[in-house]
Amino acid sequence: MTPRKPAAAKQPVTKLFILDTNVLMHDPTSLFRFEEHDVYLPMFVLEELDNGKKGMSEVARNARQASRFLDAIVSETASDISQGIPLNTQGNKAATGRLFLQTQFIEHELPASLQHSKADNAILGVLMHLQKKQPERAVILVSKDINMRIKARALGLSAQDYFNDKVLEDTDLLYTGVRELSADFWDRNGKDMKSGTQGGYTFYQLKGPDCRDLLINQFVYQENGDSPFYAVVTAQDGNTATLRTLTDYTHSKNAIWGITARNREQNFVLNQLMNPEIDFVTLLGQAGTGKTLLTLAAGLMQVLEDKVYSEIIMTRVTVPVGEDIGFLPGTEEEKMTPWMGALDDNLDVLNKSDEESGEWGRAATRDLIRSRIKIKSLNFMRGRTFINKYLIIDEAQNLTPKQMKTLITRAGPGTKVVCMGNIAQIDTPYLTEGSSGLTYVVDRFKGWGHSGHITLQRGERSRLADHAAEVL
Repeated sequence: MTPRKPAAAKQPVTKLFILDTNVLMHDPTSLFRFEEHDVYLPMFVLEELDNGKKGMSEVARNARQASRFLDAIVSETASDISQGIPLNTQGNKAATGRLFLQTQFIEHELPASLQHSKADNAILGVLMHLQKKQPERAVILVSKDINMRIKARALGLSAQDYFNDKVLEDTDLLYTGVRELSADFWDRNGKDMKSGTQGGYTFYQLKGPDCRDLLINQFVYQENGDSPFYAVVTAQDGNTATLRTLTDYTHSKNAIWGITARNREQNFVLNQLMNPEIDFVTLLGQAGTGKTLLTLAAGLMQVLEDKVYSEIIMTRVTVPVGEDIGFLPGTEEEKMTPWMGALDDNLDVLNKSDEESGEWGRAATRDLIRSRIKIKSLNFMRGRTFINKYLIIDEAQNLTPKQMKTLITRAGPGTKVVCMGNIAQIDTPYLTEGSSGLTYVVDRFKGWGHSGHITLQRGERSRLADHAAEVL
């Protein structure tokens, strides 16, 4: 009896993703983000890219870049465009699928009440046609437009958001920079512990299974009643880690420009800001947690007292909360003044000096401080290099990852960059907590030896502000 030949393994059917225009305008590299799956671009998408390419905005730049990618892909192929163009022609080895362009007019069966001339409806018509033409295959619309996705699902079509730009699906998993040690931590990891003192700090060299989960410059703590333990991870390799005790900035003898830390996280923040070995600091926290005040106090101390940096440069994203009030008169610094209300509020706190100095002394101090703080606009950052500066980026949650890269790469020798923000207060369209540039850099920089991050938990502004943050 002749044995039967085993059936040939069934090849997995790849998916076909139809990209909406807003996906390409948000991330031009999205063409190469779908791995082995195919990408389809309707003709209306190409027309909308052409209409949106004019101007100097981030969206217009992305539209032009997407068009360049498409031109390069189409130019390099010698095969019939209607059969699909390999996406790995641009050296993108991860993209093994094919790009399909709409090459013929499609008769769609959308409801008569929908305007067929509208771009969104035309794209939905293409989606419906392809789904009927290839029933064995998953045909999915990818769009950043919520209403577009809802409309597609209402018509029985598959649609999803563009997820590749999201660092995390759940921001509750975002790195906080702080870790509480378990009650049995020392029993599990401190059997072969070595300790020593250097430069006024105590170092603990540990070995155990929990050391694998620690990251460099991560703060650890253990609340033991009257003798709490606070430390920072200075080295980590496999099952070994080194912890170093901290400077206690909650004590008045270690006050920074008259400011002392009011809680555990603020103490951690000042330890990072005052550490010359840390070049990049990110601070997250709701309104009133002290991000700007602590950053300015540490900056003034290191610029005016310790002479570590030559001056403070402060910038922020100019995205209004409500309606835009229009163009502002004056120089670059005068135009930025209305956006820097937080700076003035915190300088009022830091300018409080002894009554003995009198009105003249306070005025002189205020003028000295303002002479060392420069306010700059993000619009003119490209091409600049900041040497020996203390650079503060406020409201960084409104930056895209690309804008964040542009800013951080401005840092020259001896410059420290501090990014602050609250990812719960994003005012930029198409940015979410998961795709914000601030979330992006927090995740990418964690564990680097010259960067640190702290998520501030407790508000210190007022009991009214704290209660409003919780209940509103």
